[in-house]
Amino acid sequence: MSYVDCERISKHYGRGNGTVAAVKDVSFRIHSGEFVGIMGESGAGKSTLLSIMGAMNAPTCGRYRVDDIDVYTLTAERRADFRREFLGFVFQSFHLILYLTVEENVLLLLATTRLLKGEKRAMAARALDQVGLTGKGHRLPRQISGGEKERVAVARAIVNHPPVLMADEPTGNLDTRTTREVMALLSHLNDEGMTIVMVTHSMACARFAGRILTVSDGSLVEEILH
Repeated sequence: MSYVDCERISKHYGRGNGTVAAVKDVSFRIHSGEFVGIMGESGAGKSTLLSIMGAMNAPTCGRYRVDDIDVYTLTAERRADFRREFLGFVFQSFHLILYLTVEENVLLLLATTRLLKGEKRAMAARALDQVGLTGKGHRLPRQISGGEKERVAVARAIVNHPPVLMADEPTGNLDTRTTREVMALLSHLNDEGMTIVMVTHSMACARFAGRILTVSDGSLVEEILH
């Protein structure tokens, strides 16, 4: 992957007899290996923008491309294939299934692949090693800490080696110390070559990014280069 490109992206939703613009004419490009933070107040449009970039929410107008793939010209089936191949997702809520082990939660992302069971387990083990959870695959979510739960969520997102990791407020439910640990993990993944796009309201978290885009009232109003 060499770039992620938003070109004059807008997203409108119906409200009463009119519409409201959640994202307004936003354009920017992210190159392979960048760590980009998207900041803004609650309701500014940053999560809507991330959902568009995640191939989950078609823009009302504009083009969204990854390399030479015009994402929203793909059929729904091909777009699902695109998400699985190119993108990993981490959210504020861990979204772990409580009755499955850590390893089984990570394996969920590989459920529809044609890999052999042993290959899948080896991939899950490597992902857990990457996030610092070696030897904890047999534990249940209730047996690990909040920070470890977030690490499991990251392991699940990266188990199939996607070139882009998208994180929506990944530390929103964590204390200060655990937040620093998770951000250090994301920074390490970026150092290994993974492109990261992170929505956050925290400047302390955004400082881990190499570039910060600020969204206000649906518009891109500021870009800070570190």
